Amino acid sequence: MKVARKYRFYGRVQGVFFRAQTRAVARALGLTGWVRNLPDRSVEAHVQGSAGKLDELERRAVSSFDNAVVSRHEVEDTAVEELDSFEIRY
Repeated sequence: MKVARKYRFYGRVQGVFFRAQTRAVARALGLTGWVRNLPDRSVEAHVQGSAGKLDELERRAVSSFDNAVVSRHEVEDTAVEELDSFEIRY
């Protein structure tokens, strides 16, 4: 069953390839959605797929991306969109 979640990551998450790493992991896990920087220096992501794979992406984003330091993050269930890939939005 496909679910969708919106994530918001705070900390040192801009200028450290956080979006690129999110995209790479999401694609490797077969997830769809997007990720983008926000003006307040946080990063927002809309991710879709199985709950277990979304949990894995979240775990990796929070703890193991190179050079990033996530001080806190928020998760919200959201509506599934018709998306067929995972992209970085600008």
